[in-house]
Amino acid sequence: MHRLYHYPTPAVLAEAGAALFARCAHEAIRARGRFSVALAGGSTPRPLYARLAHPPYPSDVDWGRVHVFFGDERCVPPGHPHSNYRMAAAAMLDVLSLPPENIHRIRGEAPPQQAAAEYEAALRAFFGAQPRFDLVLLGLGMDGHTASLFPGSAALEEQERWAAASYAPAQHAWRVTLTYPALNTARTAAFLVSGEAKRPILEAVLRGGGETRYPAQGIRPEAGELLWLVSP
Repeated sequence: MHRLYHYPTPAVLAEAGAALFARCAHEAIRARGRFSVALAGGSTPRPLYARLAHPPYPSDVDWGRVHVFFGDERCVPPGHPHSNYRMAAAAMLDVLSLPPENIHRIRGEAPPQQAAAEYEAALRAFFGAQPRFDLVLLGLGMDGHTASLFPGSAALEEQERWAAASYAPAQHAWRVTLTYPALNTARTAAFLVSGEAKRPILEAVLRGGGETRYPAQGIRPEAGELLWLVSP
């Protein structure tokens, strides 16, 4: 089951997303002493990240206990304009001055398979036997992909690895992505969807009917909550 929330504008969606981030952070730090979050790329979450970088959220969140991961990354250097890390760093991470050891980026500058293996090793070093993100932020592509889980990708069938290399057909480029085994153990998974152009695919994904036609429909937290935060 999922919960669907509609917001009148992208700005209100960003505010709601920031509040969700802060709530999950408070709960995780209070219960376990740290907060692990996997960030989404793309344009929709950027205002959310910028909101977190300005009052009142820095005073509300113990940023020294926040550990930032990424749901996926393009296979480009960290300073590249298309890098998800670069976007998050400019919007939030550099402003907040998180401890460097708390930022677990995907090394997109490495060959895809190597980058995926290195990221998985980092995840296993952090989580141990099973990944359990406190919060995973996700986007929705026009083809129904999420993270870098694309229709027809071999990464969709992964049962053991937590990170995999994945080819993006539309961009003719490689990416590294978290897989379902890592995403579906999250305590909270939240899709952020904005724009009228996304309405048809959003409706198709939510209709579902128990059938998995689109990668986004494979996000089903086993012991957590699934949220959809949507604006026009």
